[in-house]
Amino acid sequence: MVSRRDKLVFAVYLAVIGLLLFSGCWRRPKGGGEAAAISALRTISSAEELYNTRYESYETLEELGKANLLDSVLAAATHHGASKSGYYFVLTLNADKSAWTCVTRPAEWDVTGTRNFKIDQTGVIYYNSDKNSSDWQKALGG
Repeated sequence: MVSRRDKLVFAVYLAVIGLLLFSGCWRRPKGGGEAAAISALRTISSAEELYNTRYESYETLEELGKANLLDSVLAAATHHGASKSGYYFVLTLNADKSAWTCVTRPAEWDVTGTRNFKIDQTGVIYYNSDKNSSDWQKALGG
């Protein structure tokens, strides 16, 4: 027969294990979100180059999604409530669509990431750790 004390010890043990497992579900590791953002930037760069090869111009994330060069989640990850792996993406084109820049920032600073990233038609990815990045502000028209 199992004593009341044994049942209590077992219940506490289960509660501690459950708490440890459940607490890991709340916060995504920052590094994982940042790695996914970098991967998404590479995908955007490849999609832009494919589009440019076909149509001799670059295009917005939305249009790249419509052309089936980006998945719908990445194509829509441009505003609050619609992030991709904890990051928002803003792609800007110059007037004649011969150049582009895409900047990304964490959806929740210090939770999903602590770095902003930037890529353009050269394919080089840059980063900074400034929460109020001027690149991000310019991309938003500020």
